[in-house]
Amino acid sequence: MLPDMSDTDMELLERHARHCDEDAFAAIVQRHLGLVYSAALRQVRSPELAEEVSQSVFVDLARNAVRLRRDTILTAWLYQVTRRTAIDVIRREVSRQLREQVASEMNAMNANTDWTQIEPLLDEAMLELEETDRKAVLLRYFENKSLKEVGSMLGTTDEAARKRVNRAVDCLREVLAKRGVTVGASVLTAIISANAVHAAPVGLSVTISTAALGGGTLAATTVATITQSIAMTTLQKTFVAAALLAAVGTATYEARQAANQSAQNRELEQRQTSLLGQIQQLQLERDASTQRVASLTKELANVQKAPSEVMKLRGQVGVLRQEKDDLGKASALSKITADPATRKAMRDQQKMGMQLIYGDLMGRMKLSSEVGEKFHDLLADDVMDQIDLITQSLQDKAGTAEVDRVFSAHEAALRDKLGALIGPSGLEQYDEYSKDILGTLTAAQFESSLTGEKDAKTEKKQQLLQAMREENHAALAAAGLSANFQTVPMLNLRNIASEESAEKNLSLMDGVYERVEARAASFLSADELTAFQGFRKKALENSRSALLMNRKMMAPIVQ
Repeated sequence: MLPDMSDTDMELLERHARHCDEDAFAAIVQRHLGLVYSAALRQVRSPELAEEVSQSVFVDLARNAVRLRRDTILTAWLYQVTRRTAIDVIRREVSRQLREQVASEMNAMNANTDWTQIEPLLDEAMLELEETDRKAVLLRYFENKSLKEVGSMLGTTDEAARKRVNRAVDCLREVLAKRGVTVGASVLTAIISANAVHAAPVGLSVTISTAALGGGTLAATTVATITQSIAMTTLQKTFVAAALLAAVGTATYEARQAANQSAQNRELEQRQTSLLGQIQQLQLERDASTQRVASLTKELANVQKAPSEVMKLRGQVGVLRQEKDDLGKASALSKITADPATRKAMRDQQKMGMQLIYGDLMGRMKLSSEVGEKFHDLLADDVMDQIDLITQSLQDKAGTAEVDRVFSAHEAALRDKLGALIGPSGLEQYDEYSKDILGTLTAAQFESSLTGEKDAKTEKKQQLLQAMREENHAALAAAGLSANFQTVPMLNLRNIASEESAEKNLSLMDGVYERVEARAASFLSADELTAFQGFRKKALENSRSALLMNRKMMAPIVQ
């Protein structure tokens, strides 16, 4: 039976799932391909890769058709799967030249200035909306459905749908405004309606329908094709970050961008599982070596009267003891990153972390893309150098004074390099920005816990930020520390090398939060103050855990 335009998505999908109705599935592809292809294209920035992502998404749909609930809003499901699939591609696309080339092509395609400002931010902003709000915007402005249709698909009235859509648009405007794009509601909706979804390449619908219905073998081939198509710029599948990326980026706090962090958390958990497995293997090797030494030592004691056997066993014991010593000197991290490609992958991750932290500063300083790239490269290289310093300090069992001396010298060298790159004025701005990171991140993270109207929330956030800055500076002065001392524990990497330094830094940060908490009672509500107390507790717990985890990774296996 040929599909009818009045058939709902789920009716078509059910016919495909139950009766292998290829026409029904082709109708679904035709109906939603523009949305999927456009969302993929905005993220992977390559028409060829966008086609591959689109094909993979509909392959997933064909596979999962029988498992989808009848109340599933297919538009939202496809949008989320497209996002996840595109992330797998874009994380491996690290070639700046390719990104700039494709961005240029996209700018040429979109002469409208407003759209070119919104386009690179749209999908990230959409992910910050609540799920129901996101569905409302997708249905109303990505697929241009009427309010009646939106209400029906969301299971509510036309009026409720209108209010939901308006609220969602306001939230979307606020998210964009935080990223420097201010636009009215009517203009924003008009721009999205006109530009968010456009026609996919001719013939792609037929290609995808055929491929998706071809089964699991083709799906595997599709993924392989995507991987091969970017092979020259693909990072290795196994990333080893020693948990440092999360630590440097957001370990002290909850995710700076909650929508992105859930995916990053899953990836980090996978890496940690891999790292723990390697640590356990190294520990097994150590234990086996220890047992062999003990066994041979016992055997040596039993044959003391046979000189030739004694000499032979003594030689074996000596070799094994040397092997054990060599094994114990290395850390789990140093063994893993001995592979140059893995070390490069880890360094690339640190660069992403630095871009996350210092992205706002780059915008304020108005650095050229070339200088900005060198700036983040310099910070990423610095993190890798500090990892080596930490590993060596832990192996040497260096005291706190020695750790401070080594890291102070290293920090001075970094400042010289930064000064040469961005000049004295730029270095001054870098210092100001760096010493206020604790306050900046805290205010940004806690913003979601603030209540009231927009202006009231903005005022509370500014008061919190100001209190954090003032108390942070006062705490450093009271402790006799430099104004440039980094209060965020996991941005001060000497804390991994020295437990004593770590505890002092953790205590310093907690003291700042304690004093800010007392001041915040004058401008936060009782519920907000309770939330801040929980925030403070979690910040301390997360920081201590991150430091301990990294210290174990970088310390010699045998202490």
